[in-house]
Amino acid sequence: MFHEVVDGGEPGPAVDADEPAAADLLAAFEALVSEAASGFETDRLVGEIGLAEADATAVRDGEIEGIAVADAAAVLAAANPDRDADAMVAEVRDHLLMGMATAVLDVDAIAAKIDADLTGQEVQQALEGRTTMTIGQLAEILAVIERRKP
Repeated sequence: MFHEVVDGGEPGPAVDADEPAAADLLAAFEALVSEAASGFETDRLVGEIGLAEADATAVRDGEIEGIAVADAAAVLAAANPDRDADAMVAEVRDHLLMGMATAVLDVDAIAAKIDADLTGQEVQQALEGRTTMTIGQLAEILAVIERRKP
């Protein structure tokens, strides 16, 4: 899913796997989710997938920076019935945590390097799923981790 953009497993705008920028990752995520959402009317995104109407409109317009990772995963799962939204979110979290271990990063180091206004504790809560992580936050966190990996 989202982490596969860096691994080269997902189509979309080119992302430099060695030096990914948060903006490039966000653009790739937007392409991925917008393409999936294009197969659904806004009413269906709201009724069947459970997005708020404003989020459904944003997803269809490719403006997903403020959309929750779980909501974006639900859109991807609806477009590809072979994937489960909860499993995709768990995969992303696992990838981030494993990447942190590989890159020898802690949540405070990540918080200091991202533009999102998050403390180390808030980064940890987002990574653990105890608070909502947006696609924009995911792009920033993933970019920091991927740049630091050996």
